[in-house]
Amino acid sequence: SRRHKLYREELNLTSPAAPLPLRPEASWLQFHLGISRDGLYPRSSAAVTRLLRDMQELPTISADYSQDEKALLGACDCSQIVKPSGVHLKLVLRFQDFGKAMFKPMRQKREEETPEDFFYFVDFQRHNAEIAAFHLDRILDFRRVPPTVGRMINVTKEILEVTKNEVLQSVFFVSPASNVCFFAKCPYMCKTEYAVCGNPHLLEGSLSAFLPSLNLAPRLSVPNPWIRSYSFDGKEEWEVNPLYCNTVREIYPYSNSNRLLNIVDMAIFDFLIGNMDRHHYEMFTKFGDDGFLLHLDNARGFGRHSHDEISILAPLSQCCTIKRTTLLRLQLLAEPEYRLSDVMRESLLQDPLAPVLTEPHLLALDRRLQLILEAVGKCIDAFGEAAVVANDTARPQSPAADRAKLDT
Repeated sequence: SRRHKLYREELNLTSPAAPLPLRPEASWLQFHLGISRDGLYPRSSAAVTRLLRDMQELPTISADYSQDEKALLGACDCSQIVKPSGVHLKLVLRFQDFGKAMFKPMRQKREEETPEDFFYFVDFQRHNAEIAAFHLDRILDFRRVPPTVGRMINVTKEILEVTKNEVLQSVFFVSPASNVCFFAKCPYMCKTEYAVCGNPHLLEGSLSAFLPSLNLAPRLSVPNPWIRSYSFDGKEEWEVNPLYCNTVREIYPYSNSNRLLNIVDMAIFDFLIGNMDRHHYEMFTKFGDDGFLLHLDNARGFGRHSHDEISILAPLSQCCTIKRTTLLRLQLLAEPEYRLSDVMRESLLQDPLAPVLTEPHLLALDRRLQLILEAVGKCIDAFGEAAVVANDTARPQSPAADRAKLDT
């Protein structure tokens, strides 16, 4: 804290800074303006290309804890916190032009697999999973993961010396190996044992671009109908009832919109990355019931390349429905000349932290893609292609009677 104060005085940072003008050409603003009902960004978006470069290169002007960490320090319903935030430390970094990104530091090496005895809700959060998820989402043409890039951060210059949060300043220390480290400050399990450390100052991590503020672009957070049980015993209804989807189909908005098809898209995406932790999903209210689902928080993906968690595909296998555009893209990526692992490998080479995934994780994508196509094939054999493959180019309107249920 004393070092930080002297640093600010030396650079004359104690006086209020003049307000910065908003530049219309700023990559963050252009990214936000490019959001449409079809996705977070258009195909071949120049704004996203510039945004990824800016997140990689621009100096940070401030750093702070995320809202999750702040909630742990204040009033919160701690029964909802399964894993202490200190183990999953993340920070909000700000850049010029009002840019803001979520920084998740490296907690697990690429070649390490999640232990098989770990429950999904106590798994590590992996920075490289966030990066790989963005690339995969773009390859699948979903465009529902915010732009994410890897970066080497100097934790001293780019976090400690720019933060105004005294709590964050207080958790920095130098390890016995002379590395600069920091950890989360929260009521329990937040101590030096769970710190992240530079080498000695440099630490790799992922940077995910923030979406527009809720004031400008309100979003809904909706429980996933296929939510898992977050306890060591007990199961949800979908895990024991193979006809569970029949119940979901009777509930608005899954009865009269593309929402169920979007849930299946999300399940396919999560199965490919091995993410079992999709308890909620978010969507922009502006686009109505048929708006796309945001694929946020993917850091628990790519944990075990040697295991395929078939239960993640429950929405597909139980509902036996899939968008035609999604199926066509999956079939294309199963062709030898467009093999998913090859396309991902090439795409990830663009990231500064390449190689982002190990070879076994890339090959697992091909294996899982075949399992998805086999599940679709079984559905078609049972119900016929016309009943399973939905033409998602039309946008059905929800009846007024169903809309009224939202207000009850």
